[in-house]
Amino acid sequence: MQEPSIFTKIIKGELSCQKVYEDDRVIAFMEMHPINEGHTLVVPKKQINHIWDMEDEDYFYLLAVAKKIGIHIREVIGSPRVGIVVEGFGVPHVHIHLIPIYHGNDLKKMQDKTQAPDIEALTRVANKIKM
Repeated sequence: MQEPSIFTKIIKGELSCQKVYEDDRVIAFMEMHPINEGHTLVVPKKQINHIWDMEDEDYFYLLAVAKKIGIHIREVIGSPRVGIVVEGFGVPHVHIHLIPIYHGNDLKKMQDKTQAPDIEALTRVANKIKM
C-alpha cells in the first residue's frame, strides 16, 4: 500500500485547501502556486499514481468534471481559454491542472514555489470560482 499523498490528506480533511468543487468521487481546489489567477487542481478521491492506470469510468468522470469546472473558470475569470495540463511529477496522485490562459506562452510559465502561498488571494479567487 502506498503512502497517502498530500492530496489524499486534503481529501480526508487532514490538510486545508481552498476548495471550489467536491462530490463523492472528485475534489477541486486552488493550486497553492498558481501560474495565473484561477489555476485549479481537479483530483480524483481515489489515489492512483498514473492517469493511464485509472479505470475508464473514473477517467471519463474526472475529465467530465474538469470540463465543467474549466468552462466555469473561463466564465468567472474571463480568460479567453483554460489550458489543461496532466504531468504527474509533483504528487504521486492523478491530478489535472486547469489554468486560465491569455496567450500560448502561459502554459510554458514556471510556477514560483519560492514564495509562500498567498492564502488570502487564493481564498478570494476560490470564493469567485466555487461551484
